[in-house]
Amino acid sequence: MDYNTQRNHLILREYGRNVQKLVDYITHEVDDKDQRTRYAKALIEMMKQIIPDLKDTKENLQKLWDDLFIISKFELDVDSPFPKPSPDTLEKKPRKVEYNQHNHMRYRHYGVNIELLIQEAIDMEDPNQKTEAVVYIARLMKTFYMTWNKDNIEDNVLLEQIEKLAGGKLDIDRDAILGKNLISPLYRDKENRPSSSKGSKGGGKKKKRKY
Repeated sequence: MDYNTQRNHLILREYGRNVQKLVDYITHEVDDKDQRTRYAKALIEMMKQIIPDLKDTKENLQKLWDDLFIISKFELDVDSPFPKPSPDTLEKKPRKVEYNQHNHMRYRHYGVNIELLIQEAIDMEDPNQKTEAVVYIARLMKTFYMTWNKDNIEDNVLLEQIEKLAGGKLDIDRDAILGKNLISPLYRDKENRPSSSKGSKGGGKKKKRKY
């Protein structure tokens, strides 16, 4: 049984344990800096969903990036749009978060960076690179979905959502992706969800991920 006393200390409780584990994964398991940066941007969008009425201001965005670095214990190495804060940040008064009541995103729980990643995939010319990008986006979407829901989401549903977000501009080789069972979550919450395969325990933790 997993007791709270056995878990790592929550650095910023307002974001919860799942966000902290995702930060740990990005910080320690992803070797490529460009990929870490993409993951970090997507995670920022996820953090926004925890504060759904957050105003889209530069100050609030910088606060989210500061919080991301704080959760990583200032070990995260990514290309941030803001200067990396120093550990002294913890001693400062937290900035007040401004809120906004308007958000017109189609799939709000995935965040706007998913749409940006899809646009990048649309612009890619190499078919193999485009397919790899779609798989990465789908895996990221599945990770976000499973963070907020106890049930799973079908891979074909994820691909349909990507096609809708792409506005019909992205050609997806569904057979190639679904036939090889390529869409697995980047992170699986083992504390709240039983494993579906005993043989897969810890099997993918140290493998390098491709975009």
